[in-house]
Amino acid sequence: MNAEAFRHFYNYHFAENRKILEHVAALTFEQFTQKADYSRGSIREQLVHLVDVEDVWISELRGAQPSEPLPETTEVDDRDAIRSLWDSVERNTRAYLANLQGDQLFSKPITDPEEDKDLIVWQVLLHVVNHATDHRAQLLRALHDLGVDTKSQDYIFYVYENQ
Repeated sequence: MNAEAFRHFYNYHFAENRKILEHVAALTFEQFTQKADYSRGSIREQLVHLVDVEDVWISELRGAQPSEPLPETTEVDDRDAIRSLWDSVERNTRAYLANLQGDQLFSKPITDPEEDKDLIVWQVLLHVVNHATDHRAQLLRALHDLGVDTKSQDYIFYVYENQ
């Protein structure tokens, strides 16, 4: 396990996030906000959850305050705001990863909340991508059900395309 491996893995993560956002751009506002009983709710609510959670975790690692969270529901099409926040979170994550050294992967920089203080950096970094993979799979299914032509998000396909 080394910092370069995490930078590589996050490149995959960012690429898959961008694919989801491209798919979502093709939806009508009604499809984007259509209620769903599974997981976090609508496609919009899933995206907001994803970006907010990632922002909180990476901010904790960086020792920074997360961005103001987006509202859970809205009556206006805020895809541009979601994309803007996601771009900001990606930039912050890339900056953090660019400076990450191997020995830092085993540190415990989170002091608050109490339940997170024993988490090791590599555990948090893996959690963020694993959590996003789970929600992207849910989003891919929802998008497919709405008629969007989606593709697999398997990591190995990213590797094949980016060797």
